[in-house]
Amino acid sequence: MDEDQSVPRLLAVCAVHQLTPDPGSVGTTAIDKRPLEGAVKIGRLGVYGDVQADRAHHGGDVQAVYAYAQEDAEWWAEQLGRDIPSGTLFGENLRTSGIDVSNARVGERWRIGGVLLEATAPRNPCATFARRVGLEKDGWVKRFADEGRLGTYFRVLETGRLQAGDEIDVVHVPDDAPTTRSLLFA
Repeated sequence: MDEDQSVPRLLAVCAVHQLTPDPGSVGTTAIDKRPLEGAVKIGRLGVYGDVQADRAHHGGDVQAVYAYAQEDAEWWAEQLGRDIPSGTLFGENLRTSGIDVSNARVGERWRIGGVLLEATAPRNPCATFARRVGLEKDGWVKRFADEGRLGTYFRVLETGRLQAGDEIDVVHVPDDAPTTRSLLFA
């Protein structure tokens, strides 16, 4: 059966592949994430088996899950002249298709599989991310932020399981809330 291409979908669920040394203040990074197979358990603090090396700036219940759009990854792939595989370079937990992740409104709720997520904040690009992309000396942090293709962090309101191929159902959009993207420029 063919899937409806107009329906927002989850393309991949990713968790840390390995911690890698990093010259930043923490000394290690967990940005190297890879797609997981089958139904994946999502708890209050995110994808089971995932970690954040820098918990002062990543993770916790407000930044439990980071989502990034395939459309934005494809745009960056064209700009950078290389593939942007799910999780591996940008470190997202969820790779989506058919939904504008960076313009989710704060408080917007998505049902994916048995999980209910609520948008909280944009990704705030950092030096670790720039080193991962290999552009730390080329103004990557500013460039990424200026483009506004940031992705969004979510809190987990209802734990459960989700998997690649699941539909993304936007179940609530607060009319008066700012987009997560706009928070970085506020």
